[in-house]
Amino acid sequence: MHNNKKAVSTLLPLVLASAVAMTVSQSAVAEIVLYDQDDTTFSTDGYFNTFYVHSDVERAGEQFDRKQSRVKMGFLPNWIGFNFGKQVGDLKLGGRSSFWVTINDSDTNGTETGIDVRQFYATAGNEQWGEVLFGKDFGLFGRSNILLDELLSGYGQVSDTLGLVDGGGVSFGNIGTGYPYPFPTSQITYRSPKMNGLRIAAGIMDPVDTTEVADDPTVPGSDLDKAYQDAPRFETEVTYEFELGGTQFYTWINGMQQSSDNTDSSIEKVDSKGLGYGVQAKMGNLSLTASGFQAEGINPFFTNNANKALLREVDSDGYLLQGSYRFGKNRVALSYGQTKDDGNGLGGEADYETRGIALFHSINDNLTLVAELNQFEIEGKDSPALDEETRTFAVGAALSF
Repeated sequence: MHNNKKAVSTLLPLVLASAVAMTVSQSAVAEIVLYDQDDTTFSTDGYFNTFYVHSDVERAGEQFDRKQSRVKMGFLPNWIGFNFGKQVGDLKLGGRSSFWVTINDSDTNGTETGIDVRQFYATAGNEQWGEVLFGKDFGLFGRSNILLDELLSGYGQVSDTLGLVDGGGVSFGNIGTGYPYPFPTSQITYRSPKMNGLRIAAGIMDPVDTTEVADDPTVPGSDLDKAYQDAPRFETEVTYEFELGGTQFYTWINGMQQSSDNTDSSIEKVDSKGLGYGVQAKMGNLSLTASGFQAEGINPFFTNNANKALLREVDSDGYLLQGSYRFGKNRVALSYGQTKDDGNGLGGEADYETRGIALFHSINDNLTLVAELNQFEIEGKDSPALDEETRTFAVGAALSF
């Protein structure tokens, strides 16, 4: 078995400590304007959340079985963002930087506050030909899959196998059980103007090493080999919005492709490719969402390859089914997600499932109370040592501006 399990369990709580606050794609929704003069604007936005969490862990062998209580942030981390805009002739210039903060403590980080920059980009465009983004932002493959997750501002799964119950990072939401996380990366991306509901985005991303050998003595390689990519990673997303019979539809398809080679000729080249898709329908207070993905040579948890875990040209696929209903100041959401992975996640074939139900109660436009029940399962196909069932109850509050 490839030694990916250790890398995932130690790294994921760190790299996802700023997981995904993509309730905005290009600009803030509830921003506070600090300056607006001479065709120049500067604004800020932020998000704060904290949950009391109780998890009941059952794993193969029973030595890890326990009940754990924590006070942590949820799937979305805390962040503060700054937005810039300036009109110069017929050209609209813009930019965004966002700083993501973990409030979680642990035995290893004490009261250390991790601050990470997940967005730092500029834009230039106009209504006729669209927009170019250059800098660091979330990727396109899997982007709408996670943006439209009905439990985005909830808690989600905290697998003990992945190091999420006790770790200092965020919970996983539905990452790994329905979609991979579209990791922020440096990029140059073009977005077309919206054309009767249709919009196209395409970009080149900084590629990732997928042929570096893992820390496993059974895997050939040495300190002398180097992974390399002679072309960038390519990602794209096409979205289409329309109304039919009083129902609002939002549909999408996204994808990525890259190749990684190695100076050691005994190490095989890895061709990675993925396809994401989905539809969301809103009928009054009812919302229904179905999405999925298929991938080869891609980590099923996140789209980059942090810590250079060994990837191979093996498959993973998943789907997410959700529904929510609003009544008064309340919203109830149901969720079921599954990912089947042939071995790129933990090094062995496994199925991952998450079931969740959440209640969101809006005190006002800025403050929301959340209560959620979640059940996460791993079924190891090659090794029962991967088997896990973790049930989690979370209750907390989120404030945004």
